[in-house]
Amino acid sequence: MASHQPGQRWISDSEAELGLGTILALDGRLLTVLYPATGETRQYAQRNAPLTRVRFAPGDEVTHFEGWKLTVREVSEADGLLTYHGFTAEREARSVPEAQLSNFIQFRLASDRLFAGQIDPLPWFGLRYHTHEHRNRLLQSSLWGLGGTRAQPIPHQLHIARSVADRVAPRVLLADEVGLGKTIEAGLVIHRQLLSGRASRVLILVPENLQHQWLVEMRRRFNLEVALFDAERFMASEDGNPFEDAQLALVSLDWLVRDEKAQDAAFAAGWDLLVVDEAHHLVWHPEGASREYSLVEQLGEVIPGVLLLTATPEQLGQDSHFARLRLLDPSRFHDFAAFQQESQHYRPVAEAVQELLDAGALSPAAQDAIGGFLGQEGETLLGAAAAGDAEARARLVRELLDRHGTGRVLFRNTRAAVKGFPERELHAHALPFPDAYLDEGVMPGQSLQPETEFAPEDDNDRWWRHDGRVEWLIDTLKALKPHKVLVICARMETALDLEDALRLKSGIPTTVFHEGMSILERDRAAAYFADEEFGAQVLICSEIGSEGRNFQFAHHLVLFDLPAHPDLLEQRIGRLDRIGQRQTIQLHVPYLEGSRQERQFQWYHQALNAFLATSPTGSALQARFASELEEQLAGGDDATWQALLEQGAQARAALETELHNGRDRLLELNSSGAGAGEQLVEDILEQDDQFALPMYMEELFNAFGIDSEDHSDNALILKPSEKMLDAGFPLGDDEGVTITYDRNVALVREDMQFLTWEHPMAQGGMDLVMSGSMGNTAVALIKNKALKPGTVLLELIYISEAVAPRALQLGRYLPPLAIRCLLDANGNDLAARVAFETLNDQLESVPRTSANKFVQAQRDSLAKLIGGGEGKALPRHEERVAKARQAYLSGMDEEIARLEALRAVNSSVRQDEIDRLRQQREEGLTYLDKASLRLEAIRVLVAG
Repeated sequence: MASHQPGQRWISDSEAELGLGTILALDGRLLTVLYPATGETRQYAQRNAPLTRVRFAPGDEVTHFEGWKLTVREVSEADGLLTYHGFTAEREARSVPEAQLSNFIQFRLASDRLFAGQIDPLPWFGLRYHTHEHRNRLLQSSLWGLGGTRAQPIPHQLHIARSVADRVAPRVLLADEVGLGKTIEAGLVIHRQLLSGRASRVLILVPENLQHQWLVEMRRRFNLEVALFDAERFMASEDGNPFEDAQLALVSLDWLVRDEKAQDAAFAAGWDLLVVDEAHHLVWHPEGASREYSLVEQLGEVIPGVLLLTATPEQLGQDSHFARLRLLDPSRFHDFAAFQQESQHYRPVAEAVQELLDAGALSPAAQDAIGGFLGQEGETLLGAAAAGDAEARARLVRELLDRHGTGRVLFRNTRAAVKGFPERELHAHALPFPDAYLDEGVMPGQSLQPETEFAPEDDNDRWWRHDGRVEWLIDTLKALKPHKVLVICARMETALDLEDALRLKSGIPTTVFHEGMSILERDRAAAYFADEEFGAQVLICSEIGSEGRNFQFAHHLVLFDLPAHPDLLEQRIGRLDRIGQRQTIQLHVPYLEGSRQERQFQWYHQALNAFLATSPTGSALQARFASELEEQLAGGDDATWQALLEQGAQARAALETELHNGRDRLLELNSSGAGAGEQLVEDILEQDDQFALPMYMEELFNAFGIDSEDHSDNALILKPSEKMLDAGFPLGDDEGVTITYDRNVALVREDMQFLTWEHPMAQGGMDLVMSGSMGNTAVALIKNKALKPGTVLLELIYISEAVAPRALQLGRYLPPLAIRCLLDANGNDLAARVAFETLNDQLESVPRTSANKFVQAQRDSLAKLIGGGEGKALPRHEERVAKARQAYLSGMDEEIARLEALRAVNSSVRQDEIDRLRQQREEGLTYLDKASLRLEAIRVLVAG
């Protein structure tokens, strides 16, 4: 009898997703198979068709094409075709010819696939086991969502991110000084909340001019695919709510305020977290609020989590600060006068903490202040702290932090409190105002960029042939060679002109970076600049160069022109002046004598001191002196100008003194983490040094048919091979990508993907392995002289898990765990004596045909062993579930009790936060009680 007959049911070894196939015809050496579930037809050579005959055995359940099921009691065969006889769910005796089997049968359970002959390559089994091991470890890691960011780990940022992201529906104000990384903190919070499941949909509202910066930051640093919405995209949606199609939506607040239809859609979209940047621009007074403020307020009423990013509050006045807090918790912050009175109450306590931290002891007045704040429970701590007990002093500070009025809703770090910033040196260069400009009617006080007003009749007579700043720049670059130099100017056109000038007049290797380039082109320009050996010495940026990029491998910055606002100036300098910069920042500022440029330089330098230090008062002073400043910048007598500079300097000194005196060291200590952030940094750097990720990813690449080759030190090029297994593998680019596992390389080379455990390629690859059947069956030959040839061992992998919504965080207590059994012919479990890796090293692959024949020959004995395997794994499962339940109850009860105690002394702890935790506790217990054990993978081992 021929091995193939029309009407037989077979399944494709390489395309199992096609469902059950039916042999249509045999034509000489060719075999034609129809897959009715998908309508596909395939032709195979009979001798080596990649097909497996579907044969069910007594005890199996089969499905008829009409949908009813049959439990098989016996199987008959006639003319090469099988018929299954058995009982339906109603105990009715029926028969199902194999031609009438459901076309949609797919084998995913390990035992079904094993006995159906779907046996996977041996390395896939190891990949599946390792995937479960790594996923289990990651879900319990305190670094999950923090360690995979393309950024230098910085203690205060990590502390804030963990503190905020680990809350249920956090409502927090991030108010770090400029340059301390509020956007990174927000990105970390978003990323960790998404990975943990505490949030799944996020709405980000930003000023229109910051949309691009946020888009780049979220994609480059956090691998978050953010959908940028504007009027055009919103209107392009044909039906439904456009916002519902995006997990993360980046929206211009300016546009949303104007578009009522978009507002309605935003309210109806169902967000978990609202993030608002530049929140200090939201105007509120007791008499009324701006449209922007009102819109954010209304969104905050329907979105559980709210994250506001704002300038340091003291810059804007206490009423503005109160307005931000009011958005977070209107019931807590409802009366401005009461808030002012309460704030005064905290100042003596903050001053006492300052004394305790600086002097290590407390004066009688400070002891009274703290004693009055903590009450009787603080007396013991005060006495021990005064006696020199370091632990008592640390606990005293913690108690004060927990009771601080805004300590749970406000995080604020200052440069004065956060160390690690470089020094700055200023090199100013006065140059004569070009006669050619005057000849063309360009007046010195007319513009900060006079070259934009220069329009001679001869198109070849370009401005850079006359402007002394260009010759000065060429001379400066030659003198600085080989140091990398970042040049920033206000306009894209100026940047392109400067590139032309340097190419034609000097030959200095140069590249540009501006808003007219695609993100890929910007990446290439940044990579060319970063290349130490063959790269450009100079990168010329338009103003966009001060947005979202890290060039701190350089320390020379040329400000070819000056921006009109001190915040923009600080953003420019902040490209190099960052935590971790080891060199002194060298600022080179050319300006044209007697022009608006010169006076702008003097205002920044003499009045604001904005070049040599950050200027937290700059924005406030710019607003205060706006009209006089504009008049004097355009031209005016020197005496009046000098008087204005003196006035500005005095006002700055007064404001800085006020800021310093108003510093709340208690709040700063809470915001910086008091040492907790430093430990997170150490843990991340230690994780970076491990080889587990590269080893696992190489295993993953090999299984999916991804070729890797060396690119350079610590960098690889990945390309899909001709044998690529799954087109859905998240490679990121069909043609290939360049990756690095090295954080330092990734910080310099933004054109490379920074591969971490959190990267979509790693997470997506793991999901592909675990969501399908890949590697859940294998047959191998074991080479061990201690085993008698022919000895059969059965390796079973069970998964102990509680299937629950990610938001419940049960993965922290009962992450899916692979429980391994290694059974001999008598059902004894040898797993405790033979480790997985030890066994794996002794195995050799078996041809699939031979493996299938052996399994079918041993089907009854293997089925018996499989049936008894769960009893071996069940005690370990039940033990870990009991421990997880106990740990979950203990952790949740402790957190609820802590928040209830805090609420009694600090009303900024919200009752709804406690209620949510109580609800989460009960839901979590329900899911833990349903924790189950399932058979995940089977490997048959035969001693050779």
